[in-house]
Amino acid sequence: MKFVLMLALAAPLLAHAAEWVNISDAVTAKLKPGYAGPTAGVAVDRVSGDVFMVVNDQGLWKSADHGASFARVGDVNISGRCETGWALQTDPNGQRLFCFMIYGSSAMTTDGGKTWTKSATSHLDFGGVDWADTGKRLLAVRHESGGALAISDDGGATWNDKGKGFTGCGVFDHSTFVVTRENARGIFRSGDDGASWSHVSNDTPAAAVPVIFKGGGYWPAGKGILASQDKGLTWIWLGAPVDASFGPYFGESELHFVVVGSSGFQETKDGGKSFRLAAPLPPGFGIARIGPHYAWDPNADIFYASTMRKPTYKLQR
Repeated sequence: MKFVLMLALAAPLLAHAAEWVNISDAVTAKLKPGYAGPTAGVAVDRVSGDVFMVVNDQGLWKSADHGASFARVGDVNISGRCETGWALQTDPNGQRLFCFMIYGSSAMTTDGGKTWTKSATSHLDFGGVDWADTGKRLLAVRHESGGALAISDDGGATWNDKGKGFTGCGVFDHSTFVVTRENARGIFRSGDDGASWSHVSNDTPAAAVPVIFKGGGYWPAGKGILASQDKGLTWIWLGAPVDASFGPYFGESELHFVVVGSSGFQETKDGGKSFRLAAPLPPGFGIARIGPHYAWDPNADIFYASTMRKPTYKLQR
């Protein structure tokens, strides 16, 4: 009898447990998404909570109401699709976003999506931006080009290649970069615009791009997070081990963030000393270099997920 009563009391809680909700069908049902549709990419402005969603071959769509409705932004300046979870790079301070697209046009906005500047080159798998410095220095790896590293110092108006064999890249400031390489363990750093590189860590990140937040660098490495507070000169394991391949997605400070691994969205409120499962992955989602995108709105406490061949989802906690 006591056991039955406990189940009865628990039933309302189970019935109202947070669930993943499809937020893209209302948009894609009116369009003809291209190959690998319906959607492929989602990002959130950390400050405003605006959601940006890529519809395959049908541009970039923005929602100012947490995915309840969307309107296309960027027009012809953004097209194609994203193939990796690091293709949409947002400024942690809000308003700015660079879309690294393949089979279409790449572009940047500095005003929350109202206006866009088209990049002179595209077909880019992922990249990084020096948001804390000029906001115009870009590093990117070209799609299916042998890991060619492309660099721009004018917001994408012009680009130069710095060789091949790169698998990851990040930007601390206008002249300080970090990368990973094919068939080479660890992290490499340049302090001279990519003219030369030095090996600075034996640990290899899982994520393609680190997150630079309040001067610190954070690079998910599968079993934990690698962190640097000296612009990439040295890297240490941050806090406790955690299943982390995407993120971090920061809250109000560097102490509060979420990372994503195969076990789901893991949250810390003490700078990585401890983690708790905040949300599972949506059904059919996983961890891979090709496909999944994840995001978190810290103000509304909403998790987002998107990947090629699937809709875009949100979970309101």
